[in-house]
Amino acid sequence: MTFEEFILSARAKGASDIHLSVDMEPVFRINGDLTSISELSNVQVSNRMIIQLLNADQEENFNNGNDVDFVFELKNGARQRCNVFRQMGKLACAIRLLNSTIPSMEDMRLPPMLKELSLKRSGLILVTGVSGSGKTTTLSIILDFINATRPCHIITIEDPVEYRYEKKLATIHQREIGRDVKGFSQALKSALREDPDVIFVGEMRDYETMQLAVTAAETGHLVLATLHTRGAIHAVNRIIDACPHNIQQQMLVQLSQILECVISQTLMPLKDGTGRIAALEILLGTDACKNMIRSNKCHQLETIMQQGKNLGMALMDDVIIDYYRRGLITREIALFNSTDRVEMDAKI
Repeated sequence: MTFEEFILSARAKGASDIHLSVDMEPVFRINGDLTSISELSNVQVSNRMIIQLLNADQEENFNNGNDVDFVFELKNGARQRCNVFRQMGKLACAIRLLNSTIPSMEDMRLPPMLKELSLKRSGLILVTGVSGSGKTTTLSIILDFINATRPCHIITIEDPVEYRYEKKLATIHQREIGRDVKGFSQALKSALREDPDVIFVGEMRDYETMQLAVTAAETGHLVLATLHTRGAIHAVNRIIDACPHNIQQQMLVQLSQILECVISQTLMPLKDGTGRIAALEILLGTDACKNMIRSNKCHQLETIMQQGKNLGMALMDDVIIDYYRRGLITREIALFNSTDRVEMDAKI
């Protein structure tokens, strides 16, 4: 079996990730769980299998003691995001199998109100969640909807570039960290001089990047970005906590002016075993929400979300219990993903 056939086999089985470690069996992540595939038990991972994924520059970087992030393509155009590292003195790598095409909102069962968000001309839209929760896919769906409906200029800043967009109505420039630009903050500074309408920031990791993204939204651009947090309210707190103490009040005022939406996302396996479904907690930037943020009363945002259900807001536990009652997920999955298991158990 060639390496390309191996990747295609993983895709055919519905895997989202592959874990390779020298002298160990390959492991696939299917519907969120790690699984050893019996028919691939004779596939032994070797140094050569992993090293062949690297080009000369990447191999030199790796030999200098660095982990290496990159994207590689198969002959059919399928793209994979890969991280090569060492463990216990041996080589290993984690491979994320990226979708070859961007799914539609209907395919992913996303709420229709995301289309309304896509029509915004300025402001900040955040998608948060743990690693592997589908944040990039959700934002790519929003970007592709903008691409199909609006003749604008979109700049994406990614590490690495995951989806490639076909030109529709929009002009899209995709910049990859490490290949096209050194870092997120440098790319954002440049983006403001490149006549963008929409800017996608793959991840807001530090204060400088956050401040530049907020400034871009303030100056009339639509900025979409991801954060690694659990819960929409935690995303707001994460940005405030990243600021120097003497800047926090200023950031609260800025966020209250430009925040359009925070989406917190998690993926849960479907009860029938056919795949996973995204559960979205949604905080909209209503006047009430912005007043709470400006007044530094973020702990009261949950009440605003409960009162704003008719506007499209949603709390994670309410979404989860709805999926359970519709027979989409099991009781165990509902309890595992809930923010308050005791209350969830009582509702069930």
